[in-house]
Amino acid sequence: MSLPPARVSGPTPTPRSTAAIVAGSAAAWRQAIWIIAAATFCRVLLAASVPLFPDEAYYWDWSRHLAFGYFDHPPIVAWAIAGGTAIFGDTPIGVRLVPIMLGAVASLAVAGSARALAGNNAARFGAVLMSVMPLSAKGFVLATPDAPLLAAIAVTLYCILRVLDPIAPPRTQMQFWILAGLAIGVAMASKFTGVFVPMAVTVAMLLHPALRSQLRTAGPWLAVIVASLVMLPVLRWNAQHDWIAFRFQLGHGLGTATRGSWWQRELELIGGQALLVTPILFGALLLGIQRNLDRRGEARRFLLAMVALLCLAFFVYSATRRSVEANWPAIAWIPAMILVAASRPAMRTLWEHRAAWLASAFTVLIVAQVSVPWMPLTPRRDPVAKAHGWAAVATSVDSIAKALGGAVVITTNRYQDAAQLAFNLPMHPEVLALNIGARRNQYDLWPRVAERADSGATILFVLDERGEPTSDLPPPVARLAPHFAAATRGALLPLQRAGEAYAQRRVWILSGWVGTWPADSTDPLNIP
Repeated sequence: MSLPPARVSGPTPTPRSTAAIVAGSAAAWRQAIWIIAAATFCRVLLAASVPLFPDEAYYWDWSRHLAFGYFDHPPIVAWAIAGGTAIFGDTPIGVRLVPIMLGAVASLAVAGSARALAGNNAARFGAVLMSVMPLSAKGFVLATPDAPLLAAIAVTLYCILRVLDPIAPPRTQMQFWILAGLAIGVAMASKFTGVFVPMAVTVAMLLHPALRSQLRTAGPWLAVIVASLVMLPVLRWNAQHDWIAFRFQLGHGLGTATRGSWWQRELELIGGQALLVTPILFGALLLGIQRNLDRRGEARRFLLAMVALLCLAFFVYSATRRSVEANWPAIAWIPAMILVAASRPAMRTLWEHRAAWLASAFTVLIVAQVSVPWMPLTPRRDPVAKAHGWAAVATSVDSIAKALGGAVVITTNRYQDAAQLAFNLPMHPEVLALNIGARRNQYDLWPRVAERADSGATILFVLDERGEPTSDLPPPVARLAPHFAAATRGALLPLQRAGEAYAQRRVWILSGWVGTWPADSTDPLNIP
């Protein structure tokens, strides 16, 4: 059964079919494609020149142990990285290649959605916005779960808009429902917050009269089945691991309230979003959502506005419990971006064009800081510095391990350090994160020291050291010392960017392992 044309009232115009839209010339669509291609090329150049950040190295280590789930997230990011490194090896561009390509897919889907709503000029504006936002500079360059999540959500929304085209034949509708189910399944298998999109789509269909009839067709239900099949291996893995990823993410977002008051966290959320999409565009996105929440208005625009609103509302609520990281609400900005790009010419204000220019300026400044540290920040406060210095530290650690001779187990106490050393050491050996007094992570699910080392083994322990060294053993070493014949303080290795140290690591040599290990009195999973 095909969807009847949406009934609208008031000043909102009747929706046109995708085929009938003639706004803008064909040149505008070609320009949109070239804009996306140029942005993708720039991201490739940037990705190839910047070392991996700690979380990227962590996900790279996942890609060496492919599975259908991990402690922190679903598996798509690991599989994406494995695809890139299969082509370009264990290099920064190899790790980031597929996420960058997924950024191009997301931009194409946003431009295509804007085109379906308002024509080629809207598609071009959507391509510009997706290319210049700081959100894109981060989310579509770094190898994190955000790239597949946002790309899959953008494709999902494009497919649903094609379903809701007033003259789409039933067969086309069914095909796009299947593709939408596949895409949203990938989104949820990238990051669990992807589930808010189908939930919001359902709410929109229940509220809008023209959308409600879709629930009486087979299409949405088939999409649910397809999405469930995509998620089935992820659910099975979690069931086999005590639902660890679900427990971690629920605690991460809705656990015990963190520092500060709720209103401070809400202000941090607002500030983070204003920086991520830039202040003017942040206001335009919110206005685009508000303009399209009328249930008597165009069905497709109402659906996009509801998806954006409900996704954003969850993170506003989450901020009453715990601090919300700036990238988490990015799923709300994909549908809002489509609405802003497809705003009617009478609503296309000078401020929206200024928003694009401001976003471009923000992104250029961020890219410049990534390339050359020009901002007046101390090394410890420079977030880009965390990607630097690990190659030199790994060279020193490798020399120390070779000087010790024999089989040396290289360990750290934090998952970020373990991943960075594994990526930067020659031959990429397995490096273990001991997590003594630190939060649990994926390394706790992989074989531990007791399963890898023989009695009498030597462990090289790389530990974060802050302040001046003292004669006392740091707590993690003090916990380990009774289980070894000797604990020797080794070299102090600085982590540097552009010749300035922002952190340091101390090498501890634990020799003569007696075969026992300190008891862990905490919850084995340490879920917050």
